[in-house]
Amino acid sequence: MTTTTANPYTRTERPQRWERAAISDNARVVLERRYLRKDQEGNLLETAEEMFRRVARNLAQAEPVWGGSPETPRLWEDRFYALMASLDFLPNSPTLMNAGAELQQLSACFVLPVGDSLGEIFDAVKYTALIHQSGGGTGFSFSRLRPTGDFVRTTTGVASGPVSFMRVFDRGTDVIKQGGKRRGANMGILRVDHPDILEFIHCKDSGTDITNFNISVGVTEEFMRAVVENRDYALVNPRTGQEVVESPGRPGRLEARRVFREMAESAWRTGDPGCIFLDSINRSTSNPTPRLGQIEATNPCGEEPLFPYESCNLGSINLARFVRTGPFTAEHAETALRQAQGERLNASSAPSALSAVSQGRKVVGEGRFELPASASRTLRANQAALLPDGSSVGDWGEKG
Repeated sequence: MTTTTANPYTRTERPQRWERAAISDNARVVLERRYLRKDQEGNLLETAEEMFRRVARNLAQAEPVWGGSPETPRLWEDRFYALMASLDFLPNSPTLMNAGAELQQLSACFVLPVGDSLGEIFDAVKYTALIHQSGGGTGFSFSRLRPTGDFVRTTTGVASGPVSFMRVFDRGTDVIKQGGKRRGANMGILRVDHPDILEFIHCKDSGTDITNFNISVGVTEEFMRAVVENRDYALVNPRTGQEVVESPGRPGRLEARRVFREMAESAWRTGDPGCIFLDSINRSTSNPTPRLGQIEATNPCGEEPLFPYESCNLGSINLARFVRTGPFTAEHAETALRQAQGERLNASSAPSALSAVSQGRKVVGEGRFELPASASRTLRANQAALLPDGSSVGDWGEKG
């Protein structure tokens, strides 16, 4: 039997609109096991309703940063609480776990760069451990790592290749639980023109290796044209940027259809690899801020292409809850959208369509980042995406 002790993050007086959350008994069990705050003995410090109130109050504190009056946070706290308690909208797990608590890491996932040196690789391993400990997931492109057998000048030895280093990240993930509550999640990406692409495609075929990763092949338009035209394509050494010269045991070119077939067959057997269409991502609105650079990787689930060190702040809008008899009105949807994205639009124009938008933006504004580079990159990209002319990016940076 669980016990509940006083929660220092909740009000001493219940607000009038603190209704009981519309969640099942099973959901409450999951919340008690993974989400609700506990003391060192494992006793619960809050109920589901108190968790929602903690999150709502914490995120609403960002309202004045976006032009709200000193009275605005209390208004939006109640609105955010109502959204979550009704299950119309829920933010990502790190927000539910960490908002209003000491950690304050609210982002779901991060993309980390993996450079072609031992120091850069193990910096990324360290940063991965810190992010997983805080409840986040991580995505990587391993495409910059030199291929297996390539020359290493500092030791006059040979490189072990991207897949061998993926195992280091995988092992680190095994021993660190996300936020002490769940296993870590990773996405590993390798360009289709990397010399180790065949080893990468099959690295999870056994079912026992690299089990903490989703993997995806970074596909290019040149490769897809080669598939359609049934021809081969060149492999490129990322260390030199030059096409690989064929040598014993090391092809310089591969048959595109053979590679595509092996991708499909391995995906059919094991679920991996997936495909990331790199040219399409960087040409489309998937990269709304191309002046900030090229996107090479995504979060572990693959739906959020991100810059190196950028994070994503996810949320779920329950569309079934917005079904109404009679004509659809924007009033209720406005509140959910405001919480999800956090855009500061005029609430009087659609009094409920932007609350979920607002709560998501507050996740960016109120979150604490384990890595300073993640704070800078996330805030810069987030603001630039909203203002395509870039006019306010500098202003945002000055605000902190």
